[in-house]
Formats: sequence, C-alpha cells, structure tokens
Amino acid sequence: MQTFLNPLNTSWSIWAITLLCAFLTGLSKSGLKGISMVSIPLLATVYGGKASVGILLPILIFGDLMALVFYHRSGQIKHIIKLFPWAVIGIGTAVITGNLINDKQFRYTIAISILVCIVILVYNEIKGKSKQLTNNPAFSAGMGITGGFATMIGNAAGPIFNLYLLSMRLPKNNFIGTGAWFFLTLNLFKVPFHIFSWQSISWQTFQLDLVMIPAIVTGAFIGRYAVKFIPEKGYRYFVFTIISISAIVLFFK
Repeated sequence: MQTFLNPLNTSWSIWAITLLCAFLTGLSKSGLKGISMVSIPLLATVYGGKASVGILLPILIFGDLMALVFYHRSGQIKHIIKLFPWAVIGIGTAVITGNLINDKQFRYTIAISILVCIVILVYNEIKGKSKQLTNNPAFSAGMGITGGFATMIGNAAGPIFNLYLLSMRLPKNNFIGTGAWFFLTLNLFKVPFHIFSWQSISWQTFQLDLVMIPAIVTGAFIGRYAVKFIPEKGYRYFVFTIISISAIVLFFK
C-alpha cells in the first residue's frame, strides 16, 4: 500500500505538500485563478527544479479536465488560436535551452516581466483601454512566446496567459473556460518533451499524480462553489493580486 500511495518513497511530509499542491491546482483551475502558482516554489523546494516540473504537469492536466467539466461551453476558441502558435515557439525555444540557461536568472526575468505586465494592465484597467493591448500583434506575440517559454521551464506561465485573457475583458465564466481549453491544449503538447527530452516524467511520477486525483477533484468542486460568490470586478482585482504575489514568489523559489 505504501508503495502504491508513495511510489517515489519520499517522506510523508513531502507527500502531504504534493497533496496540498494538487488541491490548490483544483481550486485554481475551477475558478480561483492564480492560487496554484504557490505550488511551483513548494514543489521545486522538495523535489528540485526540473523534477518538480514533471510532477506538476500531469496534475495541471487533470485540473484542466476538471475545469472543462464545469466550463467547457464557455471557452472562446478564437482567442486560443490567436495565441497558440506563438506559445509553441516559446516552448520549442525552452526545450532547446532548458538545460543551458541559468534557472535563477530566468526566474527573475519571468517575474519581472509579469510585474511589468501587471502595471500595464492595471493602468489600462483604470483608463478603460485594455482592449488596445490585445489588438496589438506585438503584444500577442510577446505574451505567447514568453508564456510558452515559462510554461515549459517551470509551469510558470499561468500569470502571463491569465494576464492576456484578462486584457480581453472577458466575462468571468468565459475567462475560466477559455483558459481551461488553452492550458489543456498547451500542457498536452508539452508532455512528449518532458518524457523523451527532459525525462522529467516517469511511470513513478505519473503514479504519484494519479494518487493525487481525489485532491484535485475536491479542490475543483470547492473552487467552483466559491467563485459564485465573487463579484466580476472584485474577481478581476483578486486575480491581479494573486498574480502579483505569484510573481514575487518566483524570486524566492
């Protein structure tokens, strides 16, 4: 039983941290966007950088599937098609350079770029000009490439792509549904690279992820329930705040 529940033979405290991260992923994917970003530094601390990315990716995919159970009809595919090719370029670049780049320097760069985007989007939120950003091809390309690179290196692109979706001023359900479809497509695309190039996903790590499914499902249902009580405007600022905190946490990962 212990081998089944804990295939990596870690301490039970590390196992409990993994369970918490799975629960936070469920919360995040079903509505409370950004909360799961705290899983990145937590898992990196206990498993190491590259290993933690491989453990977290299937958990994120399970979370995406749960989100689609609730919001599959709310997604707007046109926004995904517009951004996905740029994200693929970012992923490809990350696959090639992932073993060469200094992880600390890259995390700092991503964190700074997220904070800069936050400032820009908050300014446009106040001025009511957010749509001007999404109509700018350079903005879409920059967000896509940067987000693709970040999602491959450390599953850290949530804030970047959420910022992109927020800049479209989508209603709450459309925001969640579009994000779920986009992240599921992107995360599935990354799996072969993790298995064959980085070898960060193995049968043992995947078995651990399977054990975490009940925590993901529980978090998804709680998140789905909680998001109903958050007003549209309050929800947007809640996401801004969580993303800002997540970016700062990347400095200390």
